[in-house]
Amino acid sequence: MRFIWVWVFLFLWAIAAWPSSITGSSLDWSLAAAQRSGGGVGGRGGFSTPRSSPSIPRVNPSPSPSLPLPTPRSYPSYPTYPRDYYPPSSPSYPSSRPPIYVTPGAGYGIDLIALIFIVGIVIVSFSMIRGLQRAGSGTGVGDEPESTVARLRLAILYNPELQASLRQTAEAADTESVRGLADLMDNTAVLLLREQAGWRFGMYEVWTGSLQKAEGQFDAWMTETRSEFVETYRHFEGKEVVQAGYQPKAEPDGRYILVTLLLAVSGSLPSIPTPLRREGARQALMALASSSPTNTLAAYVAWTPEASGEALTEQELLMGWPRLELL
Repeated sequence: MRFIWVWVFLFLWAIAAWPSSITGSSLDWSLAAAQRSGGGVGGRGGFSTPRSSPSIPRVNPSPSPSLPLPTPRSYPSYPTYPRDYYPPSSPSYPSSRPPIYVTPGAGYGIDLIALIFIVGIVIVSFSMIRGLQRAGSGTGVGDEPESTVARLRLAILYNPELQASLRQTAEAADTESVRGLADLMDNTAVLLLREQAGWRFGMYEVWTGSLQKAEGQFDAWMTETRSEFVETYRHFEGKEVVQAGYQPKAEPDGRYILVTLLLAVSGSLPSIPTPLRREGARQALMALASSSPTNTLAAYVAWTPEASGEALTEQELLMGWPRLELL
């Protein structure tokens, strides 16, 4: 009898959980089916460019020390006299020892130079050891991180002019050089700053670590961003792909466009206050725009929707990106 009640309890529990599982799966399916169009532009050519720092300093064997040899000193010559002759002004003293000449400072010059040379070798060796330790740990002066990857998301009130400008900027971008990637960040920042009155939600996150892991982190965030929409346009490292035949899904209450900026640089980026507000979002945008061809490693700009006439509803925005903060 006890086993029968156990089976009845399990059966009732399965029936209660079944509708919720169906609802959850249908919800996930509806979110996937409701994905809007999206575009992306960027490149990661900076990772393949040889960087001047940080690098392990090259150690060259130092030449063998060469010490200056003492030069013989010249002494004045004195007149010679016969063995039996003694000058009347110089009294003679019988002595069996040979004469001894004392030269002031003889030998001390060589010891001082050798001491200075040894001290110099110790200082240079200590500096080389510290440099190797900094290079191995990935830090430099002031414990600056070796590389930084940042991601900024901005949900802006839909504007068809902004949507078209993002597409034009992506088409004209030079995605095969670090200078072109830095210019891409600058041009995108200009477009978004002009729409500052329409900023509604945002998110900013930063990752710091070694140069070897920075490319993997950048690729992970870029892949996550690309999976959030149907990629109708892509311009990456000189290759453009346009998906034909996409049908825009216009919603009567659609009112947002979401722009994502990814940037990887060598070194660090300016710190941003938290929680993120309108001024913090502006500072984050200016920090990304401060990148230059000398420190840019990779850059990527994505926006959704990309097709003309599409816009995200507030429900789609908050359900698809729950980490967004109200600005």
